Amino acid sequence: MFSNKSNRIFLIFFVLLLLVSFYSLSFEKIINVPAEIKILEDEKQSLHIRFPFQIDHTKIDTNILKLSPKTEKDKKMLYLDPVNIGKTNIQVKLLGIIPFGSVKVDVVPKTKIIPGGQSVGVRLNTKGVLVVGLEEIKGIDHKYHNPAEEAGLTIGDSILEMNHIKIKDADHVTKIVNDNKNHKLNLKVKRRNEVFHVDVLPIQSVEDEEYKIGVWVRDKTAGIGTLTFYHPATNQFGALGHAITDVDTGLLLTVDNGQIVKSKVTSIEQGKKGKPGEIKGIFYETSNPIGNLKKNTNFGIYGEAHDPLINELYQKPIEIGYQYQVKEGKATILTTIDNNKVEAFEVYIEKVNRQRTPNTKSMVIRVTDPRLLKKSGGIVQGMSGSPIIQNNKLIGAVTHVFVNDPSKGYGLFIEWMMQEAGIDLLQNNQVADDYGLAQ
Repeated sequence: MFSNKSNRIFLIFFVLLLLVSFYSLSFEKIINVPAEIKILEDEKQSLHIRFPFQIDHTKIDTNILKLSPKTEKDKKMLYLDPVNIGKTNIQVKLLGIIPFGSVKVDVVPKTKIIPGGQSVGVRLNTKGVLVVGLEEIKGIDHKYHNPAEEAGLTIGDSILEMNHIKIKDADHVTKIVNDNKNHKLNLKVKRRNEVFHVDVLPIQSVEDEEYKIGVWVRDKTAGIGTLTFYHPATNQFGALGHAITDVDTGLLLTVDNGQIVKSKVTSIEQGKKGKPGEIKGIFYETSNPIGNLKKNTNFGIYGEAHDPLINELYQKPIEIGYQYQVKEGKATILTTIDNNKVEAFEVYIEKVNRQRTPNTKSMVIRVTDPRLLKKSGGIVQGMSGSPIIQNNKLIGAVTHVFVNDPSKGYGLFIEWMMQEAGIDLLQNNQVADDYGLAQ
């Protein structure tokens, strides 16, 4: 048998050993929960505590949060039970004695938005001009030259400035080149995330006597998409659920300015295996845009609406559903397949991919609505951005169709879109259904 003194020595040794073992690890890695947790008001979440950690209940602000066991017999499974909106800390102790760290808990109000579903026309002007092609020029010396390529430009580059003059559009490039004739031009160029300068010497073409640098450029694009949400508190909107990319280069287009306008669906090309379908429509009331574009990202386009964006089905806001609330099973999408009427169609969520960082493939959905399958074959181009609703919560947006099965496609969690829009929500530190304090 060990003496009391031996027991104390053993306990001290054990504690020191634990501290040394944990010394090089972060608090978050050890207890397997984020250092900060946000909880929606009126929604309990559970916390699983495992040896050798314990919670110091006396350190919690009970005006904000209460901890209670899930059952009277199971003291290790606790509910985080919000009382009021606000912040408090959960103190974690090693063996219930040694302060080890704390988890910040932020009880936040529920966010409500108005679902979209409207077909919208998108007009986007790029920052500078995008290089979509390179071409040799036959000079007055009857030799072929490509000044841009020789200077190091490639397809996909954006020309932002020429001789420190900001480029407005393709015609502006032509004017600056011919105004400078055979003098070197200094170009400010953006390639992905890198910005650099190159010098280019224009060549006079023997064919039309115009000065050229050997590039084909694009300064704008337009298309049809679907509105995902409108946030009444900030007038922000989100649409598409994926980026607008250049048709030739496949690269994301950077926004200088742009608008969304009303669009009317005129016809639908049905999707078939190996060939995605497409919504075709026309813009109208183009002189009166319904919103200005501010951002074009991999997770949709975002901007500010001029007036509230509502539809007949949803004239009042509904709650958003976070990814931990999304379940496999029935849901609906809102989209426009005829004229400018928003309708709800049944879908089935076949798979949910839990994500810590944004990704457009958050869930796999399958269209089950017979009428939509008959009309479009499933998901088609132009339907991207259609809001997904489950249990009366807006949980995401349609992003891409499966090329080999148009009845299926991917959906993006709405929280990623709200984050891209700059609306403060639960992000990577959200509460899951059950956090465990790991050994």
